Amino acid sequence: MRLIVARCEVTYSGRLNAFLPESVRLLMLKADGSVLVHADAGGYRPLNWMTPPTVIETSDDLVVVRKRAGRSEDRLEIRLVEVFSDVTHDMGEAAALEKDGVERDLQLLLAADPEAIEPGLRLVKREWPTDVGPVDLMCRDSDDGWVAVEIKRVGTIDAVEQLTRYLDCVRADPSRAACRGILAAQQLKPQAVALAEQRNIGTAEVDLAVLRGEREPELTLFAV
Repeated sequence: MRLIVARCEVTYSGRLNAFLPESVRLLMLKADGSVLVHADAGGYRPLNWMTPPTVIETSDDLVVVRKRAGRSEDRLEIRLVEVFSDVTHDMGEAAALEKDGVERDLQLLLAADPEAIEPGLRLVKREWPTDVGPVDLMCRDSDDGWVAVEIKRVGTIDAVEQLTRYLDCVRADPSRAACRGILAAQQLKPQAVALAEQRNIGTAEVDLAVLRGEREPELTLFAV
C-alpha cells in the first residue's frame, strides 16, 4: 500500500463531475487498485475514491486513476502541489474477514437453500473470489441471470457499500455485466434498504430459526 500525504487538488469526471480545491490530504493507493482520498475530518469515509478494477498512472506531480464504466470512463486526477510524505508498505497476503457464528450459519444454510432468498435462485459457488474479497454466494436466478448475494446478521449501509464494491468487480467481466446484487440479513436497517433501492440492489430478510428447522415460518393470511 502506498500512502501519500500531500497538498493537492482533485478532479473527478465520469458519471458526474466533482472538484476538491487545493488542501492537505491523505492518498491511499492499494495493491488491489483501490484509490482513496481522505481529509483529516469527516470520519472514516473518503472524500473521493475509485474501486477496482482501475488503471493508475503516476508521475512526480500527478496521479491519474481511470476506470471503465460501461461505454464511458470514470477519471480521478490528483495534482500534487507539495508532497510531505510518500511511503509504501508491504501489507502481506490479506486474510479474509472471518464471519461470526451467525453469519457462517446463515451462509451455509442459504447455500443449501438459496430459494429462501428468492424463488428460483440456485447456487453456483460459495466464496466467489473478486479483487476486493469473496462474494458470499454467487447464484443464478430463474432467468439464468447472475446474482451476487452478501449475507449479514444485520444489514447496514456498510454492507450495501461492500456489496457495491463486489458488484463493480463482478460486472467488469462482460459475461456478468448484468449481475444483480441481493443483501440478505436477519435484520435490515431502514437506511440500508433505502440505499440498496437507490443502487438497484435487492434485500431479503431471513430467519435463522426457520432455516434451521427449529420453527415453522409464519403464515400470512390474505383476505379476499
